[in-house]
Amino acid sequence: MQPPRDLTGTQARPLKAPELRVPPDSPRHRYPALPEKSNALLMSLLAQLEQSQWWEPERVHEQQFLQLATLLEFVQGSIPYYRQRLSEAGIECDQDIQQDWERIPVLTRQQLQTNVQRLRVRKPPPGHRQLGMAQTSGSTGTPVRVATTETTRLLWNAFVLRDHYWHRRDFGATLAAIRHFGEKIDAAYPDGLRLPDWGAPVNLLHASGPAVALDIFTDPERQLEWLLRQNPDYLITFPSNAAALAQHSLVEDISLPKLREVRLVSEPVDDGLRSSIHDAWGVPVVDTYSAQETGTLALQCPEYGVYHVQSENVLLEVVDPDGQPCKPGETGRVLVTTLHNYAMPLVRYEIGDFATVGESCGCGRGLPVLTRITGRVRNMLVLPGGETHWPNLAATFYRQVAPVIQHQLVQHDLEHLEARLVVERALTRDEEEALRAMIVGRIGHPFSVEFSYPDHIGRSRSGKYEEFVSHVKQERKTS
Repeated sequence: MQPPRDLTGTQARPLKAPELRVPPDSPRHRYPALPEKSNALLMSLLAQLEQSQWWEPERVHEQQFLQLATLLEFVQGSIPYYRQRLSEAGIECDQDIQQDWERIPVLTRQQLQTNVQRLRVRKPPPGHRQLGMAQTSGSTGTPVRVATTETTRLLWNAFVLRDHYWHRRDFGATLAAIRHFGEKIDAAYPDGLRLPDWGAPVNLLHASGPAVALDIFTDPERQLEWLLRQNPDYLITFPSNAAALAQHSLVEDISLPKLREVRLVSEPVDDGLRSSIHDAWGVPVVDTYSAQETGTLALQCPEYGVYHVQSENVLLEVVDPDGQPCKPGETGRVLVTTLHNYAMPLVRYEIGDFATVGESCGCGRGLPVLTRITGRVRNMLVLPGGETHWPNLAATFYRQVAPVIQHQLVQHDLEHLEARLVVERALTRDEEEALRAMIVGRIGHPFSVEFSYPDHIGRSRSGKYEEFVSHVKQERKTS
């Protein structure tokens, strides 16, 4: 396949990785370095990923189902839980798996949560040794645990590096991370944590500049003061935290002079946030779609900004309420099948997210396209008639009306919403009425809106923040 063409119509060269600086496995082989086994595997995988991204979509799909046939044959022989589910669906692994694929039952989050031991493999095949258990943050109230292996760790590292290569990041620059690091890592204000390099996987194959880290539970004003002292080139954090930092920068007219890019993880990203960050710092936003239980799901295209599904890692389906595949422009629930986790395979796992399917991308990559990842079921507003949609109520809408620092909209039932607002000062009655009209107008239904004014709206234990939460139980079909 020919390399892609850029926006000017001239032929573009495939993206190249930065210079390799691989620690040699032996001091007797420094040039060229003979890497240790794990690094050699990573380099081999990256070389394959460089080629497979340019395959035609049909070839990508064909290779996925060759891998899936192998996986399902193993699953049927090693995991009684799946064997029973496949048998009840009339699925035989020696048949055409692709033709019968949609008959395989969906694995719900609750089923995964309550059947962890039944879904694990007692003796994974060689090369798939179990390393531990990955646990989700539990922001939806139902954390799940999934076994990880040598192979899933290798793949995670490879896709992190692919993201770096796609976006041509300068490893010699300074990286700042504002995240939740757990109790074992001290990244508290005012100093945070300073590291000699970017850490794994970058330092497995490349030399890099320093990295600095700060706990996300630090007050945004102190975060910004810390960022000014660190003066980083790249920043990685959660979208809600970036929104708070950008807003404070705009209000106080504070710039980050060296900043080149903001990388966002763990929460949905909308166009309003991208615009706010660009207004504050004049830099682009790059988003990553991943999950603890599945690994990397999609990376943002460096040319066109859409999300490319990482089909070498997962089969990702987007389905409508009847379980049928969504067409370009349609939004549906996300089902994920992990292709390489032989310690605890997930087959048609309903991860809880919704996404919008896109047309093929002009960059030339054959990887499937998502145009938007819209978050969890609990982040969907439910109308009295049973319809659901995503409430588009970003921070900028609130601040156009009143001095709102933090906001969270909560749906308690089919007629009542609570607007929780942290404000700079007490709001006037006119400001409340204007906010109420804005909320109702954007939602498109005359909900009763009540206001409450907490001193602070906290994050979950994992550091995530939800701008909208619905406590209304949703009725929907399952496939």
